[in-house]
Amino acid sequence: MDEVFKALADPSRRRLLDSLNARSGQSLRELCSGLDMARQSVSKHLAVLEAANLVTVVRQGREKLHYLNAEPINSIAERWISRYDRERVRALADLKNALETTTVDSNAFVYTTYIHTTPEQLWRGLTDPAFTRRYWGVEFDSDWKPGSPMSWTERETSTSHPDQVVLESDPYRRLSYTWHTFTLEWAKAADVSEEVLAELAAEQRSKVSFDIEPIGEMVKLTVVHDGFQPDSTLRTMIQHGWPALLSSLKTLLETGEPLPASESDRQDA
Repeated sequence: MDEVFKALADPSRRRLLDSLNARSGQSLRELCSGLDMARQSVSKHLAVLEAANLVTVVRQGREKLHYLNAEPINSIAERWISRYDRERVRALADLKNALETTTVDSNAFVYTTYIHTTPEQLWRGLTDPAFTRRYWGVEFDSDWKPGSPMSWTERETSTSHPDQVVLESDPYRRLSYTWHTFTLEWAKAADVSEEVLAELAAEQRSKVSFDIEPIGEMVKLTVVHDGFQPDSTLRTMIQHGWPALLSSLKTLLETGEPLPASESDRQDA
């Protein structure tokens, strides 16, 4: 965690994080103009923040967009922050909350974590029902080929739809699929009200992608959940579910056991 604290120690880097907290998914040009900082200075600071995993970079055409990443703050809070007096770490707790509750203009949810595992094991963790049911409580039925249908089974309730499909599948490197369909049966099983169900069902279908990159003995996993419309109800629901879900996946792959359900707060939607 030394890199995280060093990155946060510089006021200019904190200004960059504040800017991304207000509007995530900005290009280098947008960050420079918004903060009145020289392009070279911004680039250097962003490199430090990216190295500390506080910023995730996603390519969009020829541009690189920068997103806040809450994973390092989650790790601090979950693994050892409770050993210290609450008053002495209140600032970190506030930052953790700000990162997790960020509302971004782009509406994309971006999250990066590093897991001590292999690309093959991580792929299994994302696709194999023997893994997904343990940390997610969900089982997928698919041959994982582009264009193939996906069936989601959660709380003994299955959902399927012609548009619920695999979009991209490059084993051990990249996986992308459309999000599940919101049915009345799913809502009853998930204890979702009819009002919220109607809001979810009226929204356009979103999608999620997983990029897997081996780095030494670790694997870098970047999750991008996008395709939300403005003021999306689903976007609000998943922004808290994903960090807990990915923390449980990381713990499962590294220790053999997922986080307890009370801690992991499995995906909300």
